Amino acid sequence: MERKKASDFPPEVLKLFDGYVHGAISRREFLDRAAKFAVGGFTAAAMLESLKPNFAWAQQVAKDDSRIRVEYQTYPSPQGSGNMRGYLARPAKSGGKLPGIVVIHENRGLNPYIEDVARRLAAANFVAFAPDALTPVGGYPGDEDKARDLFAKQDAAKRTEDLVTGAEFLKSRPEVGKVGAVGFCFGGGIVNVFAARMPDLAAGVPFYGRQVSAEETARIKAPLLIHYAENDEGINKGWPAYEAALKANKVRYEMHTYPGTQHGFHNDTTPRYDEAAAKLAWQRTVDFFNKYVRA
Repeated sequence: MERKKASDFPPEVLKLFDGYVHGAISRREFLDRAAKFAVGGFTAAAMLESLKPNFAWAQQVAKDDSRIRVEYQTYPSPQGSGNMRGYLARPAKSGGKLPGIVVIHENRGLNPYIEDVARRLAAANFVAFAPDALTPVGGYPGDEDKARDLFAKQDAAKRTEDLVTGAEFLKSRPEVGKVGAVGFCFGGGIVNVFAARMPDLAAGVPFYGRQVSAEETARIKAPLLIHYAENDEGINKGWPAYEAALKANKVRYEMHTYPGTQHGFHNDTTPRYDEAAAKLAWQRTVDFFNKYVRA
């Protein structure tokens, strides 16, 4: 399939797609409303297909890269769903303790993009662990629509416990020192939750994540590096109140909004990917973790 960019789609279609992937509208509603923007053979159905992830585009660090070691690990989540599973990526050679980074996925579970993010961190000399919130329903199913449906039916409170215990699992590993967290979309919101719930979190990097309440913000001890897309109304509307609470509680934070970008701009499997913004945000992320998590 030809790789398209966000600029190949009418802005209205990108907004409809954002609504579709976050459960605000159905597939049928997307197709009906996008049809008015169809041109020639680029039908509503073709637009939807083009906007879906193509994981062949995404791999930046191969699973068998000699610099790293990868494996799936299980861990207990007694207050959540019982037994959970995640993807562990670490440097092939290491001496002493290394910084650990929890990688939290979007609202579709542990897909190949998130696994690749974990491998990128391992290649940068971090121990990365990406829990799969879909473990209780069999794990990421290999189909994004099915994954989204399974995710939407989960108990949100149990799911949060499952992810928090994933961070605790990483922290308990003998080769891990301090622990930070990075997350995308849903996962960005969970990083904000981690910051409020985990007093020993060394650093948090939410990519276009939902903000926590002022009451929760008052409990944040970790420094935050916050990334937003310019065209992301649903998430960005929560920023002014969050910013006020961060300042009121003297939380250390940096916030960057990336001009011209869409929600999901770091995800290199979809047309919403913005290469320049993604690379800049990622370099800032690695630098931030090196500053705060690498003891």
